[in-house]
Amino acid sequence: MTIAYRAADLDASELEESLLAPPSATPLSGDITVRSRREFESEDGRIASGTWETETGQSRWEFLSKGEIIHVLSGKMTVLRDGGEEVLLTPGDTAYFPIGWTGTWTVHERLRKVFVVYTA
Repeated sequence: MTIAYRAADLDASELEESLLAPPSATPLSGDITVRSRREFESEDGRIASGTWETETGQSRWEFLSKGEIIHVLSGKMTVLRDGGEEVLLTPGDTAYFPIGWTGTWTVHERLRKVFVVYTA
């Protein structure tokens, strides 16, 4: 089966809205609205993929039992791995957050990404 869609062109109303909260991440700058749409999940639940969008703010991420690969479609954010250096992500950038990655994400402009989340 092939699923094709233009994640960059999805209207926000086509995404499910919620507030960012554990276990995904802990908001550090007050409530942060996120929107998502899952397009794929493996039968065993170990791999999931879709589109995710967030409003501005800062949050703490701890990838203790899962990892994530993202491709930024729009917006801008800085990621800072604990003990590491800041990395600015903008449209066209791809980033890998391996299992064990901990740090903060600071979203400077509404961000939309395509994600693949996986567990060991």
